[in-house]
Amino acid sequence: MADHLPSPPPTQQQVIALVDDDRNILTTVAIGLQAEGFATRVYSDGEAALKALLENPPDLAVCDIKMPRMDGLELLQKLRAKSTLPVIFLTSKDEEPDEALGLAMGADDYIAKPFSQRLLVARIRAILRRTELVRDEAEAQPDDADGGETIQRGRLEMDPVRHRVAWDGELVSLTVTEFLILEALATRPGVIKSRNQLMDAAYSDDVFVDDRTIDSHIKRLRRKFRAADREFGAIETLYGAGYSFADG
Repeated sequence: MADHLPSPPPTQQQVIALVDDDRNILTTVAIGLQAEGFATRVYSDGEAALKALLENPPDLAVCDIKMPRMDGLELLQKLRAKSTLPVIFLTSKDEEPDEALGLAMGADDYIAKPFSQRLLVARIRAILRRTELVRDEAEAQPDDADGGETIQRGRLEMDPVRHRVAWDGELVSLTVTEFLILEALATRPGVIKSRNQLMDAAYSDDVFVDDRTIDSHIKRLRRKFRAADREFGAIETLYGAGYSFADG
């Protein structure tokens, strides 16, 4: 009888949660993501989605902004109080203020309707790649490792391996996108980084974002640090040029 080699373990599917009160969109997007190898969970109600996202977190959530009972912005606000789960917003063309507010509140990206499935998949994969990179590096690093990789800039301390950030010793919770933007600025204090350079640092080549997305991430970073220090002003704006980090 021929020997049988053991079957390789199945590859664990990444799970995407879809939150939208439009069941046609839920069905269409779920089918498309499943065809790309993702597992999906669908929710047509913000309140039910929030409970599920906290109790059994997926790898990423795609949420509509306009929903009855609990809209996407309220859902994100309550989610961010307890979780850094990556979130992509689906918005309509007339919801630009909501897009900016969503990014300021902690969304990782947004896509305007109508959108292509290819664009959605590209952005999902880009965010998941960044999230996995941070997680893998943190798991590979022993707890007693030295701090050789720590970035110290004045009162700012960043640990890229563990994805930890502190200001004056107080921890500041950042999403992966926020961390990468701040790291690009803090690595070379005083050097002006254009929006395009910050896009390159935070997004892969196959994902397009506009200037407003970077500006919103910067505003969100400042807001988080000002919660720890009301006088925080280390991220400076140079109008028409970009941003820089002052470590003085």
